[in-house]
Amino acid sequence: MISTAMLDQVSNGTVRKIEGVDRIYYDGHWILYYDIPDTYTYKKQLIDQLTRRVFHHAEHGINTPGDKVDVVMAAYEAEEDSYRKRVLAAMLAGALMNRGSEILTHMVELEEKGVAVEPENELIKECGQCFIGALKYGKHIHSTTGKEGLDELWGEPFKVFSMPIEKYHASRYIKLAQTMTEIDAVTDKFSSIFKSSSMFTHLIPIIRDLGESAKSATETIRSDTRMIEIWPRFVGASDKINATKIKLPEDSTRKEQALRKRGLQLIQDGAELVISHSNSRMPMPNSTAYFLERCDTFEKRYELQLSE
Repeated sequence: MISTAMLDQVSNGTVRKIEGVDRIYYDGHWILYYDIPDTYTYKKQLIDQLTRRVFHHAEHGINTPGDKVDVVMAAYEAEEDSYRKRVLAAMLAGALMNRGSEILTHMVELEEKGVAVEPENELIKECGQCFIGALKYGKHIHSTTGKEGLDELWGEPFKVFSMPIEKYHASRYIKLAQTMTEIDAVTDKFSSIFKSSSMFTHLIPIIRDLGESAKSATETIRSDTRMIEIWPRFVGASDKINATKIKLPEDSTRKEQALRKRGLQLIQDGAELVISHSNSRMPMPNSTAYFLERCDTFEKRYELQLSE
């Protein structure tokens, strides 16, 4: 166990082996550490993963093939209807993202054949322009979840391309730490609100389990075999919360019934927010702040009943 005093002396970026596992420290969290190679091959693999992830969180229909950039660009420039133009901009962002990834694939193939690709190479410049264009037009994309964070997700492939890989991962560890802090804020708020409530106190261990497993899922790459243990725990805790039903005596009051209904809804909405954090692996400060305000309003309204 690492004491608070020891944590105060730890600098961001410190790597230590804790209980046999390599972890890196950022902003109050010891995050799972992966040793990363700085090669075009790794960058290509990482950009592929990030591209699939961002398309997963983005609206349907924008995963446009890279060879359609010119066609979509022409349609975008010719379109006058603002609603259709917005969709075409999103499709153009998708096409540019895919073209940049495809160019990087060819550079990786050249590298694997022993052909050095210098930074001044026209392919690299074209690849960079594609990712910059994807970032520009990506601002028009709608998220499927309605949550914030899509802008940052969409910019991740360009960061991988343009940054030294070590600097990119440092930025990601900071984002992971911020995400974990917000997950803690939600679960801590629930513990504070419901700690004395006979109606909800039995849910606190499940909420805690959801939060801890969400943080584990956030820091662990999907190909890591540890996910075999983490993912069922994470999803199982979520399913338990969604399946929760609270029985009240037949002579329960309307206030008790309202507390049960609104309390359960608040917990389920909080669980959904935690899941969104973990799935995107991005902080959502506005969504988190809004939800914590909801919790404060709920607590003030039902203060007396929550202490029973």
